[in-house]
Amino acid sequence: MTNKRISISLTNIVLLVTLPLLLILLWQLRSLIVVLMIAIVISATLAPLVNTTQKLGIPRFLAVLIVYAGLIGTLTGFGLIVGPTVAEQIQRLIGKFPVYLEALRSLLSDLFLRFGMSETGAPSIINQLLDVQGLTSWAIRSSQHLVVRSYSVTRGIIGSVFSALLALLLSAYMVSGSKQLLEDIINLFPEPWNQRLAAQIQPVGKRMGGYIQGRILVSGILGVVISVSLRFLGLSELSLGLGVIAGFTNLIPFFGPVLGAIPALIVATSQGGLTFVWVLLLFVIVQNLETYLLDPLLVGSSVKVPPLYQLLAVLGGAQVLGIIGALIVPPWIAGMGVLLENLYIKPKLIAEGHQDIS
Repeated sequence: MTNKRISISLTNIVLLVTLPLLLILLWQLRSLIVVLMIAIVISATLAPLVNTTQKLGIPRFLAVLIVYAGLIGTLTGFGLIVGPTVAEQIQRLIGKFPVYLEALRSLLSDLFLRFGMSETGAPSIINQLLDVQGLTSWAIRSSQHLVVRSYSVTRGIIGSVFSALLALLLSAYMVSGSKQLLEDIINLFPEPWNQRLAAQIQPVGKRMGGYIQGRILVSGILGVVISVSLRFLGLSELSLGLGVIAGFTNLIPFFGPVLGAIPALIVATSQGGLTFVWVLLLFVIVQNLETYLLDPLLVGSSVKVPPLYQLLAVLGGAQVLGIIGALIVPPWIAGMGVLLENLYIKPKLIAEGHQDIS
């Protein structure tokens, strides 16, 4: 019987000691890591605008100032012009939410009675489906769950504001000094990986930036369309607020459009069954417009991320980072897809003898 000796090298000992310490350090720095992730997404989104401005003969640092000042000015102006009306309408929506649910309860009761359900059985089923207190409690818990996860990373409201400003400043620095910064990072890798990674910088940035640019553009278009349409459908009292809600939630793939439609449909029930049908038809048309026209035209052509991966990115991001994760993880998945495709899948197919690799 032979005795086997297990040899442990100095390198293995160092790895065993430093790896747990590194994980602990990363956990302690998780807030900064999230800020860096947001900053990279912002810089990838605004870099094409900076490059276009620089082509006009303007120095890069001045081009960065112009683009960021224009962005901040646009957001501030939009907030000052539209913000008070949106806030007032959303506050009114929250205040009248029980009234709208009661109108929905009456509408469903009439429908059940028309289909032959007894007068005693219909209210029981409706009360189970539309328990106002239960629905309100569930909505509050779900919202708190997502918001608390976001705040736990950014340390509350003040921390969120500070993190947003820090992410904006870091992104500006990344865009202005991106060339030297990326060269310093790439030089940390040995040959030939430094050259391979250097070749992926542009496609990764283009994929991440294209994803965010497309989603913002699509959400803005749909928000305007929904606001104007709801005004003509008789919901002018809350049309702007409902349109902003639908546009903002649409930034989140898959679940966003459904979440944005729910408040408008509940409000429509107070105007009668016909208005509800028209509003439902509006959101069906808008959803198909997004799925078959706007997304392939403005998002899908530049992102090329399978829907399943986008869905998993949204679910995983929301579970770990709340609303922030649902917004920033999908573009990171899009960027990682470029690395996976160009550094593994294509070389693997070429090595296996597939010559028709585009």
